[in-house]
Amino acid sequence: MIRLPDATGALRPYQPRRTAAPLPPGPPPASRTLFAAAHVVADPFGNTTPYGPAGLDWEATLAFRRHLWAHGLGVAEAMDTAQRGTGLDWPAAAELVRRSTAEARAVGGRLVCGAGTDQLTPPYGGLEAVTAAYEEQLAVVEAAGARAVLMGSRALAALATGPEPYEEVYGGLLRQTAAPVILHWLGPMFDPALEGYWGSTDVDAATGTLLRIVAAHPDKVDGVKVSLLDAGHERELRRRLPPGVRCYTGDDLHYPGLVEGDGHGHSDALLGVLDPLGPLAAHAVRRLDHGDRRGFRALLDPTVELARHLFAPPTRCYKTGIVLLAWLAGHQGHFAMVGGLHAARPLPHLARAYELADALGLFPDPEAAEARMAALLAVHGVER
Repeated sequence: MIRLPDATGALRPYQPRRTAAPLPPGPPPASRTLFAAAHVVADPFGNTTPYGPAGLDWEATLAFRRHLWAHGLGVAEAMDTAQRGTGLDWPAAAELVRRSTAEARAVGGRLVCGAGTDQLTPPYGGLEAVTAAYEEQLAVVEAAGARAVLMGSRALAALATGPEPYEEVYGGLLRQTAAPVILHWLGPMFDPALEGYWGSTDVDAATGTLLRIVAAHPDKVDGVKVSLLDAGHERELRRRLPPGVRCYTGDDLHYPGLVEGDGHGHSDALLGVLDPLGPLAAHAVRRLDHGDRRGFRALLDPTVELARHLFAPPTRCYKTGIVLLAWLAGHQGHFAMVGGLHAARPLPHLARAYELADALGLFPDPEAAEARMAALLAVHGVER
């Protein structure tokens, strides 16, 4: 028995699971493509404050990626889940890309890597500086042998006053990429600096700009990753994409229905929530491979409560809960994050995340997870 605090500070008893529900490794699902946007493991003895360059535990970081690959998931590397713009600077991200790409080749894992403009700081200069920053990061990704995800640019969002700069910058980049890329539309709930991306705060107008860019370069766009947490908009967008261009859901709240799809198609997935849910999600999608939609939903629908909790406002702080669960599951030896982001969620939030994950059977060793949660509670003054 363990006592967990609620939002009022009241303590209530919780009986953790006593048995694990392990899922064996398996091949990549055939009917859907799944990329888990993976977190990074901080060096607990390094600089984990908001004021210095990120220090990473490279072995633990890469071991977690091997865990995801073993269960049939692809890895989306150096994305916002890896704390791009919230602790992970571009030099560390570039090294992460190089190391993860080498690791992916060694184990045959699927990998895409984020390329953005986060080496720029205000004042950003002009569009030429934005383009040059994208080109620098694309060169690192392509030289490593990975495919790129063109991430949203805070610099471009700050400089653009309409759709034309987006069409100019993205058009120029797509004309020179070595292989098809994924375009990433990250909503302001994940990064407020990206408000009005694609040149408008009107979602329909912004969608029109994105679709024009894709239509002008369909052979250079593998897919569009949409993180707006609006399932209806995503369904409409994927119906309007050119043939052969995928829609990757980035909707960490409505992913079961979007991945399952409807009579007009389905979404593939590039999700932060697949960091803790990876083995379970891959197992569920393998049910879809055999036409078992009911079995797929029976496995994945119960995970939505945890996902909604992890991604509750302020949504951009979701990484804290994800790293907590990785620690509790034994994927790393500590609960520390680059940029000090382990302090971004209050203790009751973390306690509820533990409870929901435990109920789903996400911890390979429930007793070890309970002991670690008890230790975290004790540090905060909650005794057993």
